[in-house]
Amino acid sequence: DDDEEEEEESAPLPPPLPPAPASASVAPVARGLRLHLSCLSSTGYTGVRKAPSGRYEAAHRVNGRKVQLGSFDTAVEAAVAFARAAGQAPAVVTEAGGLRLHVSSVNSTGYRCVYASDSGRFQARRDVDGRDVFLGTYGTAVEAAV
Repeated sequence: DDDEEEEEESAPLPPPLPPAPASASVAPVARGLRLHLSCLSSTGYTGVRKAPSGRYEAAHRVNGRKVQLGSFDTAVEAAVAFARAAGQAPAVVTEAGGLRLHVSSVNSTGYRCVYASDSGRFQARRDVDGRDVFLGTYGTAVEAAV
């Protein structure tokens, strides 16, 4: 039994895994425009998809109809076209009060768990154990996010 334990201890380690491929970086700003970032799109940008040809296509909606903006060599070029057509993405603060804020590309306020109310103020709400818990109402989206 002692010999078996020694053999187990001296067994060579498996070779290390190869490094993961570097993912393409997503630029939040290009050509002076704030781009619409998306955590739901594989390209990293709202309104941009990679076509089977390998090029990037940009499209947005106008009055419910899809409007094609063109085909581009890079996702950033397509995202610039989307930002020009749809307007710049809103400026979002990622840190405040020494805290890192939870940014959201799918929420219109730009922050997770922050919602605009009809009064023009911002509510912070969070799901806790399946219940919607109201955290407060604030004057700005950043205040609610903190």
